[in-house]
Amino acid sequence: MARVTVTLDAELVVEVMVLAGVGSPQDAVEAVVRDYIARGHRTETRTERKDQNLREVDVRPQEPQG
Repeated sequence: MARVTVTLDAELVVEVMVLAGVGSPQDAVEAVVRDYIARGHRTETRTERKDQNLREVDVRPQEPQG
């Protein structure tokens, strides 16, 4: 697997380490990135479900008006 090196503010990393309950900066950053990705997938799932429901409403025959 490829590796990336990033310079971050130490205070940010320490705060993430405390909040995530991890002991190393590497684990803290990985936890944040994994959480961000998981949140994106959850959002995509909710949005997709909402879009699907809207499509189903649009497909149903409309009652005659007038």
